[in-house]
Amino acid sequence: MKRRIVMSMLAGATLLATSVLGASPARSADVPAEFGTDWHDPITAAPPITEPSGKSCQVTVAEAQFRDFTPYKGTYTPPEGCGDRWSKVVLRMDGKVKGRQYDRLGYLHVGGVEIFRTSTPEPSPDGIEWSVEKDVTRYSDTLRRGQDVEMLIGNVVDDTYTGVIDVKVMLTFYAGRAAEATGGPVATLDNPAATPDRVLTLQDGTLTTPRNSERIVAEVYATGSGGGCEEFWYLSAPDPAPYSCKAAGGPYREVQIKVDGRLAGIAAPFPHVWTGGWSNPFLWYVVPGPRAFDVKPIEYDLTPFAGILNDGRPHRVEVSVVGVPEGQSGWSAPVNVLVWQDAKSTQVTGKLTAHRVGDLANSSTYTPGSEHRVDTEGGHRLTVAGYVDTSHGRVATTVRRALSNTSVHRWTDGENLDALDATWTDALSVTVDGHGPARTTRTERTYTMDGTITLGAGDRLRTVLTLGDHAAAVTSYGDRRISWSRLDDTYTGDAAWTMNVPRDQRKAVGTTSERYRLHGSDGCYDRSLTSVQGVLTEDNRGC
Repeated sequence: MKRRIVMSMLAGATLLATSVLGASPARSADVPAEFGTDWHDPITAAPPITEPSGKSCQVTVAEAQFRDFTPYKGTYTPPEGCGDRWSKVVLRMDGKVKGRQYDRLGYLHVGGVEIFRTSTPEPSPDGIEWSVEKDVTRYSDTLRRGQDVEMLIGNVVDDTYTGVIDVKVMLTFYAGRAAEATGGPVATLDNPAATPDRVLTLQDGTLTTPRNSERIVAEVYATGSGGGCEEFWYLSAPDPAPYSCKAAGGPYREVQIKVDGRLAGIAAPFPHVWTGGWSNPFLWYVVPGPRAFDVKPIEYDLTPFAGILNDGRPHRVEVSVVGVPEGQSGWSAPVNVLVWQDAKSTQVTGKLTAHRVGDLANSSTYTPGSEHRVDTEGGHRLTVAGYVDTSHGRVATTVRRALSNTSVHRWTDGENLDALDATWTDALSVTVDGHGPARTTRTERTYTMDGTITLGAGDRLRTVLTLGDHAAAVTSYGDRRISWSRLDDTYTGDAAWTMNVPRDQRKAVGTTSERYRLHGSDGCYDRSLTSVQGVLTEDNRGC
């Protein structure tokens, strides 16, 4: 099976929206028998960013056409007329491309800080347009000063791949003061408006924090990409197995962060599927997979290490991915560090009081047969705790994280059948104990992937796939629950096309859908989308 040629060839509450949210679904009579030369612009069921009332200001951050791997470089100047404290800052990227092109991975850096990571949709011959929005309030410290800007969506344009990626990135600033996080838990992706005082990047692999730091969070934009096997790391098989992507330890991956060589955080990577993935671009032309256009960073609470980091010296910070074959590239993991300072102290001292690392479990068992099979079970646990002595008393932070992964991978000789059923869980608990009841935030994320590729007679390829991005979060003071939320973002697709024929003879068909449900103490959101042969046929909103 020629899946390695066909799959995408790339060289995380943050929410995204598209420019076609108001589009009306088509009638069944308007749905063609197969894909044509044009289709509906990309659309997602996720909610748009809410806009505060009052005055706003806009700044263009980048405007470029990407034809190769030359980054756009420019400058950023803060807005005039909206002050230097904002209730919210929203990034919007508008893109357009036409012709033929693979999916591509991109980033945007402002002052060296990665504020946005994305991938692109694959275009129709007639051209598509799409938009992505992201709440970037947490980077306000960086945005208060003039900065250098670098953006890149690496691309190849030649006689075959003709799509030039044309993008414009704007920032909208809403005047006012964002919610402060003093005295509470660390800011999370579910609370992006809790703005840190400083946003730092690593310098030659080291971090130097302000000496009065009382809360420290690292964020890592971890993506497996590059067109090689680590883009599809969840399908890799141990060495004895006759499969095209090999990894001695199988498909278990874990993103780790270390401080001065000591393990400080663990996380399950999100199993991104870009818009050419699973051998079938017809799955993604209208509805992308979860997080495809707006990659969420992994967060690590490093506050237990604040007593060590606050000595004014540089400390080595390293990110690595467990399970990647030695010497094999394919992972990108840029790091930002968010810091909250004690304004009434010149130095915050403290101590790391607990550091318990569980045994890393990773078992991949290969079973040969007419249908080859690899069963994988993996997991890890980490507990770190420490305290800081602040101007408002001693504050202790305990971080517990537990990861698990189970998967069953089946395939036949030649990989004409290739199937995976996998689940990842990432359970995080952060307890902050100062004056009064302890505040605990528990978040459990679950990622699911259940798909099958078959290559049948006449080179007819079919992919059936379900992806899930699920999360449940609860925050409590002592025994009293003060907030909760539950996310269920599920994508389903079924598409088929004929390989090794001219584009107009592929006879491609596909039905894709997404349902995004978010409910909790702040309200409810529910939206469902369905597309058939590239035509939007359903757009329903609940709640």
